[in-house]
Amino acid sequence: MALWRSTFIVSAMTMLSRVLGLVRDMVLLNVFGAGKEFDVFVVAFRIPNFFRRLFAEGAFSQAFIPILTEYKTGRLHAEVQILISRVFGCLLVVMSSITLLAMIIAPAVVYIYAPGFHNDPDKFAQAVEMFRLTIPYLMFMSLTAFASSILNSYGAFFSPAFSPVLLNLVMIAGAWWLTPYLQTPIMSLGWAVLAAGFIQLMIQIPELWRKKLLIPPRIDFKHEGVERILKLMLPALFGVSVTQINLLLNTIWASFMQSGSVSWLYSAERMTELPLGLIGVAIGTVILPSLSARHAEQDLERFRGMIDWAARVIIMVGVPASVALFMLSTPIIQTLFQRGEFTAEDTHMTSLALQCMSGGVLAFMLIKVFAPGFYAQQDTKTPVRVGLMAVAANAILNVILISFFKSIHWHAEHMALGIASSGSAFVNAGMLYYYLHKRNIYRFGAHWKKIFAQYGFANLCMAGALAYGLHLYDGHLSTWMKIVELTALCVVGAAAYTIGLLLSGFRPRHLRPEH
Repeated sequence: MALWRSTFIVSAMTMLSRVLGLVRDMVLLNVFGAGKEFDVFVVAFRIPNFFRRLFAEGAFSQAFIPILTEYKTGRLHAEVQILISRVFGCLLVVMSSITLLAMIIAPAVVYIYAPGFHNDPDKFAQAVEMFRLTIPYLMFMSLTAFASSILNSYGAFFSPAFSPVLLNLVMIAGAWWLTPYLQTPIMSLGWAVLAAGFIQLMIQIPELWRKKLLIPPRIDFKHEGVERILKLMLPALFGVSVTQINLLLNTIWASFMQSGSVSWLYSAERMTELPLGLIGVAIGTVILPSLSARHAEQDLERFRGMIDWAARVIIMVGVPASVALFMLSTPIIQTLFQRGEFTAEDTHMTSLALQCMSGGVLAFMLIKVFAPGFYAQQDTKTPVRVGLMAVAANAILNVILISFFKSIHWHAEHMALGIASSGSAFVNAGMLYYYLHKRNIYRFGAHWKKIFAQYGFANLCMAGALAYGLHLYDGHLSTWMKIVELTALCVVGAAAYTIGLLLSGFRPRHLRPEH
């Protein structure tokens, strides 16, 4: 039950964050639209956000948590405190240096990640200014991830899971209240991001203090634990953040496409993050410390059991999420975003992007389960190998699909980027499973035949119910009536899926971790 309790805490806070994230995007797109200014913000914010996930929530957490868990399991608390102190000092020096360097070479960084912006000097200059304002967010969030990793290792999940809620609240406040006072309105979002980074770090402090884990930083790159973390972290820098690398590469491609392409892809990506964050990230966050502990205890049977439990939950949620996002793409985007500066054309283009990206939701979620199976064993090289394959697949698919869309004179080239992103995710998840299976770490057992049949039947029931409901949907009603209609569609789909599961013989007890 501890796994479920922890998962519920993380999932509930993540759900709150995602819902507020949708509200945030509705506010931002209503205020700024999906044009030039918002493209600038998306690119400028995506760069520190990318490095945050690469250094902080990505490679650092995956390398730090297994080592910290090993210290906590087999050593004195004083030794754990020393490890935390040394890691804190080294992380502070490295991230401060990276942040300062990024601010100095900001024009080069923006040119690398959005070369298409260079054709518009005003757009490029604004992106550079926005980037310099938002890049300190990277340092704040790296320290936040450090604090969160410590708390997660000690079974405290609330504060780390709640902190993203604050980012959304501060950005909404910035868009509503700060925008009218600035000469360049979009810069309000940059100031909001900077403030949110600081606040997210501060809320971790009380819990660390109570657990006697708030240790002053000491710089010591020769400490045994720091050296092991660095050794694990360097390859993990790439392996754990393949999804972010692919999304960043897509941003580069989109910067050469028609204005609005970056914003359409961003809006679609935000919708796919809802189920991913609700279950995928929550379970990935919870099982890594538990898998690391089982590995330290050499309990392979329970190690496999945890991955199997996580996979059952992920697939139960991931498949219907993919199907529903594909089928309801237009009602979702129309209801949530189409108002103010966000036009009907923006809705159409974003819906196409969402349909293309919805197929990858299940794969993105499975990566969150399969990758910890390697990181918990302090194996970061295998995810790197798989990550190289996924990035190569993304690049190849982008070239092929963009060329294809151009050859048929299709006006929505950004669809190619969504399809490539989904395809790359399946390559990533598939190869991670292949290596888990090959090394006898984990494989789908005979009981999965029944599970797949049950899930398949339930998804057919849901798809049928949604198809019928879409015939009754009227997108020309008022905003509140569209919200009611969309909510009704979601409720009908969820009910049909649940009934399908029950009719197939599935019962809630089948999802017990010890099952």
